[in-house]
Amino acid sequence: MKPGKSSSKTGLAYNGKDGESFQVKQYKALPAGPDLVFIEGGRFTMGSLEEDVMNTRDNLERTVSIQSFYMDETEVANVHYLEYLDAVQRDSSEEFYRRALPDTNVWFNPLSFNDSYVTMYLRHPGFRLYPVVGVSWVQATDYCTWRTNAVNQSMFAKGTASKKGVSLGKKRKAAQADAAAASAPTEMSVESGYVLPPYRLPTEAEWEYAAKGMIGTQYADENQSNQRIYPWDGSTLRNSQRGRKQGQMLANFKRGKGDYAGIAGRSNDGAIITQELRSYPANDYGLYDMAGNVNEWVQDVYRPLSYTDFNDLNSLRRDGYMDEASKYDTKNSNSIIDDKLRVYKGGSWSDVAYWLSPGTRRFMDQDSSTATVGFRCAMIATGRNK
Repeated sequence: MKPGKSSSKTGLAYNGKDGESFQVKQYKALPAGPDLVFIEGGRFTMGSLEEDVMNTRDNLERTVSIQSFYMDETEVANVHYLEYLDAVQRDSSEEFYRRALPDTNVWFNPLSFNDSYVTMYLRHPGFRLYPVVGVSWVQATDYCTWRTNAVNQSMFAKGTASKKGVSLGKKRKAAQADAAAASAPTEMSVESGYVLPPYRLPTEAEWEYAAKGMIGTQYADENQSNQRIYPWDGSTLRNSQRGRKQGQMLANFKRGKGDYAGIAGRSNDGAIITQELRSYPANDYGLYDMAGNVNEWVQDVYRPLSYTDFNDLNSLRRDGYMDEASKYDTKNSNSIIDDKLRVYKGGSWSDVAYWLSPGTRRFMDQDSSTATVGFRCAMIATGRNK
């Protein structure tokens, strides 16, 4: 609905030439940024549906509602992170560039011969579409900030609103005028309507909601045919549908002690370590690798009592609020809880099937990194009330 040429409450004209009237920009909704998939919000049961074999009891079931949002179709790959490093090296200080570098030594193990991954995994073209690892929560957050500016600058420069080449037409001229007044495209005002919302890490609730993909279980009148242990139907980890793909693995994970891929042949998951993006079927939202391949950072700080503290709308566990770190006995080494522990989810190539369930959760210091944790970005869906 358009606001019209004058205020319906005061009768005063918008966009007058006197320079004193209120300016109301013409607005046409921008399509989503590159690689983002729309996730329609709704109600779902958040929490672990698997037997709590770890006995943590830190994600008990409860009903929450999530606003609509966008999420990356795939994890951020090596080539995407190298693009970021290239931009940082050209435009930022040497100190910041060094801070942005992934820790490739996460592959090193004194009792394993993983040396080639240390030198090759991040930069060799053969691994360019494999998920980036060795990235801390802080580094992933910095990437999101850079990506926001990079995408907005690219859209402005090309006069397009998405990778599909949707032209802004006459609207571009207005955007250019705004940018010229603001001195740079990245400084355009939110009110202009030509700036995408910030890319960011998804919240734990958003990630779990998107991973379960419950939209594929509905049949009538808000009823659902089943819950989901994994991002697909059933309790099996293989494709159960008849046809050529029947029996193929649905995710990249560790089957058991010493078994990272199964025997050679069509019965294995095709990957000893990580695997290329889109190598396994997407879930019902069209998201790839929401189970297995690599774990993924989320925004939330870790608390074992998060499920009692969460608001039941757009749940997020912030640091420094309720269940304070000072209540935990870190001084005497009886606890490791502090405000720098961040949650990661999803399971990885090195995890057994238990961790593939979206309701499971683990944590790590926000400055730490491993060869099993990567990330993907999310973004709010503007102008939607669902």
